[in-house]
Amino acid sequence: MTRVEPAVAVPDGAVAVPDGAGVGEARREGAADLRLVPPALAAWAAAAVALGVTGWWTVAGVALCLAGAAVLLTPGVARGLFRGPAGSGRPTGGSGPGRSPGSGAGVPGRLMRTTVWGGVLLCAAAGAASAGLHAADLRRGPVPVLAREHGRAWVEVAVTSDPRLTRPRVSGRAAVPVSVVMDAEVVRVERAGGATVRTRAPVLLVVPPGEKRDAWLRLLPSTRLRIGARFAPPRAPGDPYAAVIRAGTGPPAVVGAPSAIQRGAGELRAGLRAATDGLAPDARALLPGLVVGDTSRIGTELRDAFEATDLSHLLAVSGSNLSVVLLLLVGPPGRARQAERGGLAPRIGLSLRGTALAGAGLTLAFVCVCRPEPSVLRAAACGLVVLLAVATGRRRSLIPALAAVVLVLVLYDPWLARSYGFLLSVLATGALLVVAPGWSEALRRRGVPGRLAEALAAALAAQTVSAPVVAVFAGRMSLVAIPANLLAEPGVAPATVFGFAALAVAPVWAEGAGGLAWVAGWPAGWIAGVARAGAALPGAEVAWPGGWWGGAALALVTAGAVTGIRRLRHRTWPVVGVVVLLVLVVVRPVPLVRWVTGWPPPGWVFAMCQVGQGDATVLAAGEGAGVVVDAGPDPVAVDRCLRELGVRRVPLLVLTHFHADHVAGLPGVLRGRSVGAVQVTGLDEPPGQAEFVRRVAGAAGVPVVRAQEGERRRVGELEWRVLWPRAGPGPPEGGPNDASVTLLVRGPGGVSVLLLGDLEPPAQRALWRAHPELRAVDVLKVAHHGSAHQDPVLTAAVRPRLALISAGRDNDYGHPSPRTLAALRAGGARVLRTDRDGAIAVAGAGRGLVAVARGW
Repeated sequence: MTRVEPAVAVPDGAVAVPDGAGVGEARREGAADLRLVPPALAAWAAAAVALGVTGWWTVAGVALCLAGAAVLLTPGVARGLFRGPAGSGRPTGGSGPGRSPGSGAGVPGRLMRTTVWGGVLLCAAAGAASAGLHAADLRRGPVPVLAREHGRAWVEVAVTSDPRLTRPRVSGRAAVPVSVVMDAEVVRVERAGGATVRTRAPVLLVVPPGEKRDAWLRLLPSTRLRIGARFAPPRAPGDPYAAVIRAGTGPPAVVGAPSAIQRGAGELRAGLRAATDGLAPDARALLPGLVVGDTSRIGTELRDAFEATDLSHLLAVSGSNLSVVLLLLVGPPGRARQAERGGLAPRIGLSLRGTALAGAGLTLAFVCVCRPEPSVLRAAACGLVVLLAVATGRRRSLIPALAAVVLVLVLYDPWLARSYGFLLSVLATGALLVVAPGWSEALRRRGVPGRLAEALAAALAAQTVSAPVVAVFAGRMSLVAIPANLLAEPGVAPATVFGFAALAVAPVWAEGAGGLAWVAGWPAGWIAGVARAGAALPGAEVAWPGGWWGGAALALVTAGAVTGIRRLRHRTWPVVGVVVLLVLVVVRPVPLVRWVTGWPPPGWVFAMCQVGQGDATVLAAGEGAGVVVDAGPDPVAVDRCLRELGVRRVPLLVLTHFHADHVAGLPGVLRGRSVGAVQVTGLDEPPGQAEFVRRVAGAAGVPVVRAQEGERRRVGELEWRVLWPRAGPGPPEGGPNDASVTLLVRGPGGVSVLLLGDLEPPAQRALWRAHPELRAVDVLKVAHHGSAHQDPVLTAAVRPRLALISAGRDNDYGHPSPRTLAALRAGGARVLRTDRDGAIAVAGAGRGLVAVARGW
């Protein structure tokens, strides 16, 4: 039976290279050859800089580098740099009085260094020149002009990537519609009057929601379209696009069919999707992404789980995918020259060089099926590093091979020089080649079994070098990444192998492909389960300062942690203590967190979650239970808040109205909790958000009921009455804000809470006229995030002791209004706001009533 080495799950593009012969063989090969590393880094840095400057600066930089290279590489000039004073006839490093014999041998070494630095300057010039030419495509021709003018034109474009859906998000009170986007290249522009201009400009093509969305999603790369487009400038200065163009919602007008290769690859991918149709939802969504990078079925919740556990590299085509298949063919690289080399190749009679050629063909097929996009190309290039190890049988050749891959890819696509994904790929692969073998050997010496030592060392090395980069652009740090990657690793190889087998069999035998996909679905489901379980832990990820300063700080912390672990490696109890502390930080048991942080305060009766620009509040309803009023705009934020409060059961979820900043977080409330019912207002506006609530609640088996004026409910010591909207034969008057469900709540100890939703002044006045019995309350949830639109009569009548406002930091609406804050304070209220104070909890009763802010 063929022995398949496991592939370690690592960031996108990285290649898991098994230890093979181990560190001993690496030592016999000698030190790694690093001569190609400086030229590769020079080309990388020069390309990154050249993409951000104007053309003439690039030309000057290229000329300067070429001039320096000419000086260093001219034989006469180079020798002159190391000759002695004029007429001495001796080189500065030659023998002579006071010099030891053989000291002149330093001259060739210096000449070699001069040659290397000349090569560095040449590569820097090449990287800057390539970047300058690519950046010129963004500034020339009619497309940038149309973008600056926000013009319209008929254009012909060639699709250069797979269509993909934007992620759902909330902007203010509205949910931003999910659009179809794809990379494309404008090849022809039809100006007003019929003039046609040929050009070449990369653009981002956006298709708004419409009935024909599926037709756009089925487009293949290399397809040519003719569309009437509206032009806009790129969203950020560093985007690799000359413009963002928006098409209509009708079907795409195809004027050029995709290439034969793309059609064949598309049919293979469609066959894999069909083969996975009968799998469980998570496996059905994940398997096509794991095998060929098809993420069209992966929902927001599953994607968030993979990001929280740093497993998102498995959702895209990466070098680990390819390395699994290559290792099945070639076996461990370290055994390539041994008589008993592994893999299928020797079983079918392939020589060493024939194996390398077969692997190269397999890599080419991989690129065709997965589409020649930058992420796929870097995965294939990193996979070729494994093939070089097979062809040479030497581990020492992997570092220069990686440097050569970086150099070639940066020259081919300079935009990779500014790609965080590319940086993660290179760092992770380098860590697996340089750091992991030594750590693996150290773990073996301490009694860790060989396979486990390799997997643990690979995960530790990849995470150590990748975490600071993730912090730069994501502003977070995953505390479960290493155990999640270790637990997911056993599923990667079988899911990939059987998934590729299903892909290959699907065109000729659909039933067989379905059987293979069923087998692959088990490990794929395991990987998804690991991601969901890891993300569900309260401390799965922590916020960390973003940007380069935050990344540098995390790099220093990581270096200090590695140094500390090395010093504590022979001391068992300190290591055990650190591990226990980390587990407690990740699990965060509520009693322990309350004891350490004071949050939530004992006996809390009401809490306002920090969910950004939106509303989510909780009323204590007994041990582990809470009535939730509104769900905020973000499922992750409201889920985190409920976990911190220890709420596992929600007898009732009240959604005051259907604006997205109150209902978009509904999946977060339902996640892992029993919910008795969802209560909503009688005005189904906006209709899309009302339909979203009913669809999500229906999928969870939770009934949706309407609130009725005068309705009274009670759960334990908690009771409340619905004051608004007014009962009547038709829908409530006014807009969605004025249809907000308004509650008057009585909590333990008689604490009174008035929740106004987003009522505007007209509805607030009508509420006061309908309920003149309203008197002073202990806590007021200020309407509409503390906007300036408040009714002074109602505010004066309820005279709150505590006025709580939910608003997002640095929001664009000016919430809360200084006028509203002044009016509340003038009435004797203590005002707290989530944008400055963080989450807020109210505890006690009577004179002992207190508000505790968690802070940021």
